[in-house]
Amino acid sequence: MALQTFFSGGSIDRLAELRNDPQTLQNLWNDPATRFLAAWESRFLVRDDAVLLLTREDIRQLDSIEEYIYLGRLDDRHIFGLDLKGSPEQHGIDQALFENFRGLMGNLAADEAALLAYAKGMIEWRNRHRYCGVCGAANRPESGGFVMACSSNVCDGRTFPRIDPAIIVLVIHEGRCLLGRQKNWPEGRYSTVAGFVEPGESLEDAVCREVKEETNIAIGEIEYLGSQPWPFPTAMMVGFHATATSTDICLNDEELADARWFSRTDLQRGDIMLPPTTSIAFRLIEDWFNRTGGPKLESLNLSGSFSRTTGERT
Repeated sequence: MALQTFFSGGSIDRLAELRNDPQTLQNLWNDPATRFLAAWESRFLVRDDAVLLLTREDIRQLDSIEEYIYLGRLDDRHIFGLDLKGSPEQHGIDQALFENFRGLMGNLAADEAALLAYAKGMIEWRNRHRYCGVCGAANRPESGGFVMACSSNVCDGRTFPRIDPAIIVLVIHEGRCLLGRQKNWPEGRYSTVAGFVEPGESLEDAVCREVKEETNIAIGEIEYLGSQPWPFPTAMMVGFHATATSTDICLNDEELADARWFSRTDLQRGDIMLPPTTSIAFRLIEDWFNRTGGPKLESLNLSGSFSRTTGERT
């Protein structure tokens, strides 16, 4: 059974069949029951640790619907995503209500976090594809915001939402796991090996390459555990356990400042800070740690927390 990860499994029904029905979308846009999820500079509206959805009256200044993204139906209400430009006050919204998503995610309910991850991923993709990658002409949104269509009659290119596949792997050898620390991380913070998949490469190939490049460890058996959408900005983390066939560490590409083998006892002592519990990196470590029984990893409170202001670990 695959790991259940934060940001996945949200309860919104995406209703993709409505995206190519502009009249229905227009009717839903004007429906008083519809709600709007507003973003501004990758920040979202939050009040009392809950996502704040706006009403049609709240966004009365927004007369144009060219920039909306139809996200789907949540419970009995349809949801549109909006990426606000300029100052929020220009739209009648208090700027102080917008909070950094990285800082928010550990405080939100799972369904709300999944909704924000979905909206953020779509907004990031839209902002990165405002111009045609073939001819350079401006793109225009179509299909409820899920297609960016080239405005040139000659080119007629179409771009669809993209994600960046990345592997993330906990390497294991005889009761120990391999963890590394990036150079820009605080002293004492360690996590699993991760990296983006390259063209012409399988996920398993990427696991072997990334581990070899970063730590010089050779990989044998590989086990898939689960995946996690990671909207920073648009990654899909595909998680594995892998058994090492060598143990001598060498930081080949110098991407890591340090890498070490850790036993369960090392983790129990709290000598290092692990990834946040919302990350698939933590779930990979947790799954390995908990397989022998005894105290559960999450109960040891070793993962630290995020600052809601900066989104950094504290």
